Amino acid sequence: MVEYHTQSLDQVFHALADPTRRAMVRQLSSGKRTVTELAQPYAMSLAAASKHLKVLEGAGLVQREVQGRVHHCSLDQRPLVRALTWIRSYTDFWDERLDVLDDLLNERTGNEAADERD
Repeated sequence: MVEYHTQSLDQVFHALADPTRRAMVRQLSSGKRTVTELAQPYAMSLAAASKHLKVLEGAGLVQREVQGRVHHCSLDQRPLVRALTWIRSYTDFWDERLDVLDDLLNERTGNEAADERD
């Protein structure tokens, strides 16, 4: 199994657990946005949007660049790639288990068919 630094994965999954933050990540996947642009689709203040962004920043998902009074945010995909790799390790684990189960069921079905012919 693939093992990663637990705290960083915990922060990524915590950040992505909130639907507003997932939507912000989705917005940032198509390019840089200002905090105002990220907050616009939601009934929230800029301060509330900034709190969401701080969680995303803490997980390493968002980089913020300040130019005067304007905060530009961009997505850093590396933590998402690490999370996906961790999830895929469990996909491989379950695929192997299900293949074994499939083989056992096919073997049992074949044996039952042979018994019926006898």
